[in-house]
Amino acid sequence: MQQLDTLIESARTWSDRATHSAHDADANAEAEVARIMQICNACRYCEGFCAVFPAMTRRLEFGTADVHYLANLCHNCGACLHACQYAPPHEFAVNVPNAMARVRMNTYRHYAWPRALGALYERNGLALSLALAGGLALFLILPLALRGTLWMSAPGGNFYEVFSHSLMVAFFAPPFVYALVALALGVRRFWRETSAGHASGPAVLEAGGAVATLKYLDGGHGEGCNNEDDAFTLSRRRFHQLTFYGFLLCFLSTCIATLYHYLLRLEAPYAYTSVPTLVGTIGGIALVIGVVGLWRLNVRRHPLAGDPQQKPMDRGFMALLLLIAASGLALEVWRATPSMPILLAVHLGAVLSFFLTLPYGKFAHGPLRAAALLKWAIERREPNRTGLTED
Repeated sequence: MQQLDTLIESARTWSDRATHSAHDADANAEAEVARIMQICNACRYCEGFCAVFPAMTRRLEFGTADVHYLANLCHNCGACLHACQYAPPHEFAVNVPNAMARVRMNTYRHYAWPRALGALYERNGLALSLALAGGLALFLILPLALRGTLWMSAPGGNFYEVFSHSLMVAFFAPPFVYALVALALGVRRFWRETSAGHASGPAVLEAGGAVATLKYLDGGHGEGCNNEDDAFTLSRRRFHQLTFYGFLLCFLSTCIATLYHYLLRLEAPYAYTSVPTLVGTIGGIALVIGVVGLWRLNVRRHPLAGDPQQKPMDRGFMALLLLIAASGLALEVWRATPSMPILLAVHLGAVLSFFLTLPYGKFAHGPLRAAALLKWAIERREPNRTGLTED
């Protein structure tokens, strides 16, 4: 009994130390952003690059909420790093992209819902994402193999001959709804803690335009950002747009197919020339091109730009998107062949893995960044009470 008490006490001590260590790391990352922003506030050479620097001039001090806000306002384009005269190896060691990326990861954990699951951000890497997708695909493949329908040609390539529509809805709706609720609650906490204020129509339109066009990936001058060297390039912005709009088109295709099924009573499979199929195919192709391009840029990125420790999470997210898009396109091409059940299981496994990791992976940066852009659109319409000018 005494040995058991000793083990329990040791476990509690280890847990407390781990918690304190994580809090110390978060505090250090936030303190580094505050230090850098003080230097940037004195220099202000980069204030035309993106929204971070004019938002910075509205502050004389940088508390936790301010740092969280600025970190999610940063698009990590790297332009300020390559332009900064105080960047490493200067003794000031000003590295805005790296410092902001470290805090951004902290905010993903901090605003995760439930908060206890925020620790998944540290484990949501490439291997975990692919292992989860593979495991779920295998889970779907096994019953097909047991009933002898793993290799079969369904009439007209009908997916529901393999898995019924009601089964798919029961299987995928709960994790999808949970992911949306978790993300929404996280953004709500971010909004409250950063005192974002009340949005007006013009502010919403401005923020929506910045999100839709990825405005702040143009380096502030329209020539683009920096990736592996001092050369400006719009590649990152274009690949992000292909990924963003490809994903939206794929989601729109699913929504249209849902309307076809429930409102028009038209059941899948749909013809290659139908609206949901065309929209999904275009979205899938755009998604593949965008993700492959972003992966290539991620591999070649300058080591000082961003946080290298987050690359497994970034690549895990990209790998899932690529697997979803590629398997979906393959499913369209070979849906009338005996390989359709296997392709369907792989695709559904990747989609379910994506839903399950959605609130605890790189996808969270989208809603939080959109909220930060809306806060900036609200803020810039208010008087600057610091005494510092923005221009």
